[in-house]
Order: sequence, then C-alpha cells, then structure tokens
Amino acid sequence: MKQNLTASVYSFEKLRREGYLYVDKTEYIWQLINPAGESYFLSRPRRFGKSLTVSTLKAVFEGKKELFNGLAIYDKPYDWKPYPVIHLSFGDYNVVSDAERELPRYLMEKLRKLAQEHSVTLPDSTPGTCFGALIDKLAERSGQVVILVDEYDKPILDNITNPHIKEIQRCLKGFYSVLKDRNSQERLLFVTGVSKFCHVSLFSDLNNLTDITMDARYATMLGYTQDEFESSFKEWIASVEPHLGLSHKDLLAEIKNWYDGYRFEGGAETVYNPVSLANFFINNGKFDNYWFSTGTASLLFELMKQQHFDLPEALESTVSTAFFEAFEIDQLNPKTLLYQTGYLTIGKTVKVPVPYTKVQNTEYSLVFPNHEVKSSFNDHLLKYYANVQTDQSQRLIRELIREIGSGNADGFMKRLQVLFAAIPYNMRGKQEHDYQTVIYVIFMMLHFFIEAEHHTNEGRIDLVFCAGEWIYVIELKMDKTAEEAMRQIKAKHYATKFLNRGKRIMLIGANFDSEKGQLTDWLKEELL
Repeated sequence: MKQNLTASVYSFEKLRREGYLYVDKTEYIWQLINPAGESYFLSRPRRFGKSLTVSTLKAVFEGKKELFNGLAIYDKPYDWKPYPVIHLSFGDYNVVSDAERELPRYLMEKLRKLAQEHSVTLPDSTPGTCFGALIDKLAERSGQVVILVDEYDKPILDNITNPHIKEIQRCLKGFYSVLKDRNSQERLLFVTGVSKFCHVSLFSDLNNLTDITMDARYATMLGYTQDEFESSFKEWIASVEPHLGLSHKDLLAEIKNWYDGYRFEGGAETVYNPVSLANFFINNGKFDNYWFSTGTASLLFELMKQQHFDLPEALESTVSTAFFEAFEIDQLNPKTLLYQTGYLTIGKTVKVPVPYTKVQNTEYSLVFPNHEVKSSFNDHLLKYYANVQTDQSQRLIRELIREIGSGNADGFMKRLQVLFAAIPYNMRGKQEHDYQTVIYVIFMMLHFFIEAEHHTNEGRIDLVFCAGEWIYVIELKMDKTAEEAMRQIKAKHYATKFLNRGKRIMLIGANFDSEKGQLTDWLKEELL
C-alpha cells in the first residue's frame, strides 16, 4: 500500500506518527552525531530538506527512539539520552518595515519562547547575551545542550538590498558570537542556510565549525538518489504509469529529466529535489514546474541586470574551489547566487594544469540541474528582462519555432522586433548584454542547440543555433548598423566551420538602438 506523501510537512515526528513516506537518511544522522561534540554547517538551496534534517536531529536528541523503529539508526550503539535542544528556525522571518530595528525584537521573541519551553528566565539584555544565558542555564542542568539553527541566513538574504544590511549583519554576528567559547557545552551544533557569508561569526570566529556542504560523505544526505527514488516510490510510480502513456523505462527517464540532476560534490551522485518529486506524484503524475521561487529570485535578476551579467559566459566558464567559499555581502556575484539558490549545480569536474609545474587545480562547470529548474529560470528571466508573462512566452515560442524551422529569417526577426518594442521604457537595458541575454534565453526555451559568443579562430560569434535543416549565425550590434554586423560575419569567416555539417546556413546581421530600446534593422543572407 502506498504511504501518504507531503510536500509541506517538515516535522520528522509528524511524518513518522502520521504514516507519511520517509526516505531513510538516518545513516547520515548517525555519522553526524558520532562522535559527540561536533559542530557542522550545511548549505543547500531552499526547499531541499534542510528543515526535515534539523527536525530529525531534534527527535534523536529528545530521545524519541520509537520514531526511528525500522530505520538505520535504530539499532546503532546509541544511548538515546535526552538533551535540552535549542531549535532556532528563521524560516518564518519576514521583513515588515524597519528590518534594522525589527531583527533584535524578532530574535528576542524566539529566545523568550525557547526559554518558556525550558522553564528558564532570561536577563533583560541584548539577543546575544540572552542566547548565551539560555545555553549556560540549560548546560548547568544536563552538562551539554544541542543547538540546531535552521536558515541562519534568511534575515540577511531577505534584506540584502537594504541600505542597512551591514547593521543587520553585525546584529547576527553578535548573536552567533556567543557560540565561540561554549564548545564544551555543546553536544552538537548544526547550522543550515542557503549562503555562506563572510563576517558572520559562525564562519569568522568559530574555528571548530566544520563545513560539510561539499563533503563527499554527505553529498546525498539531502535529496533522493536514483536507487532511493525507485525503491521508496515504487508504488507511486506504478500508480501514475498507466495513464501517462509511457513505458516504465521512459517514465523513469522523463521524471529524471525533470527533477533529478543536483550534484553537491564533484564526484557525487546526482539527487532529486524531494519537494518537486512529492508534488509530481501528489498531482497524479503531472509534469510541471513545482520548484519554489523565493524573494531571492527578484534580487538575483535585479543584480544580473545591474551588473550587465554575461549569462552565456557564466554557463560556459568553469569555477575554482574558492567559488564555493564564503563571500562578501557588498561583492555579490550573480553566478554565486545562481549556484547557492539552486538554479545552477555542479556539472563536470575538470583538472587544469598550472603552467610550468606538475600541479593540477580542480575546477567545476556549473549547469542547470534539470528541465524544471531551467524552465523556471527562463520563464522568470524573460518576464524580468522583457515583461513577457509565462502564458505569453509559450505562444511566442510556438511562433518562433514555426518561423525558424522553415528558414523564415525575416518572420523570426520581426517577432523579435515586436518583443523588444513591447518592453516598457523603465525595463529596457542599455547594454548589448541585456539584449543578448533576452535572445539567449529565448533560444534556450526553444530547446535548440545554442551557443552565445561562439569562439572561432578569427573572433567570437554572438549567437549560433541549429533549427531543423538550418544553422543560424547571428551578429548583434549596438547603435551601429546591420551592414557592419554582416561585414563582420563575412570578414571573420564565422560560418566557415559549419560548412561541412550538411545543413543550410543563414547569416543574420542586426542592430539595436539603445535609446529606442528596439531592434531597428537587420540583414539576412543564406550562405550558398
């Protein structure tokens, strides 16, 4: 019989008591708690199971062994001794008006509630001082306490464009700094978040805090591996298979294409997003975008636009290990946020030789994990850059497919012209990258092979894509002429490398007017 599924319950106790499906991750929990006295930080995208992991740890340290019957940890040599648990979850944090003043009150409200639960009286002081007092008083009773902090960085992420963000960061630094000298009082310290920010005492002061974000031992602790998915969801797979018109093999491949693909360490197995997978089955096998987009998405797209972010280059270039370390709030990199918020994940790991040495550095490619995330990203980006709503974008894609598939370059360019003409004045970019990004996203949505800034031996082509029997080579100019763009295509011999592909080649030179925010003219020519 199928167990109930949920995409909204993050309480381990509720899952177990009410018979919901739980994929056994307690072998990882055992590794975390044995030996005692460890401190960990784990970063994962939103809606990926961090809160459930914290809740599972809480149940362990509350001594609720009966909840773990049948799970890997149940028969481990563990005494199930109850400890006082300080569980701080910032998932409910919301900015109302004055975040700088509200945050200390919010922190105090959390601490007072915990103090009441544990029958502790707190001093009338700052949040940091009260946090320290709570730890000290609970440790006096039992020797050690367990501290679980979920979404530690949400007050930062929700205020990241706030002019007072440094004050907010300092408030949290003071709050977390009380953990520095209390290691002997901690049976376990476990902290989760989306990002790893410099100058938060968790990372600048706590030398004993172990970052397991990219630790191979814990790479599949959150999310589901292929084996976990097929064994735990066996009945659910069988229930949707008959009415989807797919063979068992094809159904598994399609689900994998939509919801698998997250990799959290270079050599690790990929995992499925647990929330998306649950929603897929809850909705009777409907393939859809269930990926949760938070307020961080608006920040991300605004940052990309402000910095004239080169999306094609970001998707093509590799990053070093340093890319995954903590970063400065005032030096936000859109590519870093794309990774940390779950839009991008680790693709391939490559070894790059250091010149004149025998040393090889490790670098990583970053890719969209799956169809769901790529689709969500494209929809959001096109809406943000070009004011194209989701329902409109689907119609636009159908029309463009018809034009380019038939080699109708003029029809294709006219539709792009209409698209850019409809962008409101206050949304128009002033850089070539802004317009190139819109076109690049459109062609990603068309599911054709596309390369932006394609390297040749004589220069860089702005856009190359294949559609049916056609290869399109496009050069974009800003405030120049279509003739100049076409001359560059020919002078640089951009199309030469495609001559032996067995396809027809269409050259397009185009120009944007930055003041009008419009595609003003273009030239097309089939290479014969």
